[in-house]
Amino acid sequence: MTKLSVNINKIATLRNARGGNIPDVTKAAIDVQRFGADGVTVHPRPDERHIKYKDVYEIKNIITTEFNIEGFPIDKFLKLVEEVLPTQVTLVPDPPDALTSNQGWDIKKHFDFLEPIVSHLKSNGIRVSIFIDANPSIIEYAVKVGTDRVELYTEPYARMYEEGKREEAIKPFVATAKVAKEAGLGLNAGHDLNLENLKYFHDNIPWLDEVSIGHALISDALYFGLENTIMLYKRQLDTDFQKR
Repeated sequence: MTKLSVNINKIATLRNARGGNIPDVTKAAIDVQRFGADGVTVHPRPDERHIKYKDVYEIKNIITTEFNIEGFPIDKFLKLVEEVLPTQVTLVPDPPDALTSNQGWDIKKHFDFLEPIVSHLKSNGIRVSIFIDANPSIIEYAVKVGTDRVELYTEPYARMYEEGKREEAIKPFVATAKVAKEAGLGLNAGHDLNLENLKYFHDNIPWLDEVSIGHALISDALYFGLENTIMLYKRQLDTDFQKR
């Protein structure tokens, strides 16, 4: 079954808006695992506008599932992950001033930059995933650069799905996912996946290893509660449950 990793950045954003420690980000990490999530994702940025580097060290101590740290591989970020040694590092091409992730890596163009980073992270026993656009031609370079997995950047899919073009939206993702599978790469997905579009995405790419969801899931939790929301997302990925 595809794993659900919950990105808790938005919980940190709410805490930082007021100062103090409410909501408690470390407790949130404990709770999402207790409520059934298969992992915790964080994306620390240099300005620490949501997850702080201090949070990452504290969360590492309570992880019982998988810990995924996303980010742009500046020296500060690489030092952090080498000290924390998470299960997975997802390399994302968002420079320090970016509001949010908005594209995947052009691995061919940035090959010489990425290859030694991927090699170094793997030498530390960290699984490496690279954030990519839905483009089958990228997979050749993903294999050459040595990454364990790729993560499909799904915002274009989510946007077209909302416009009622779901068949057109899913096509490049299925094509890319098939090439990745044939190449022996693991496959993740994330960005703007939600309770409306997740099931269709998973139905068409059922061999996904993991989805990482934050903004929509935390927003839904305001209405449904965190535990119930995690269960709702898990059900979108559970083909056995859907057959009942």
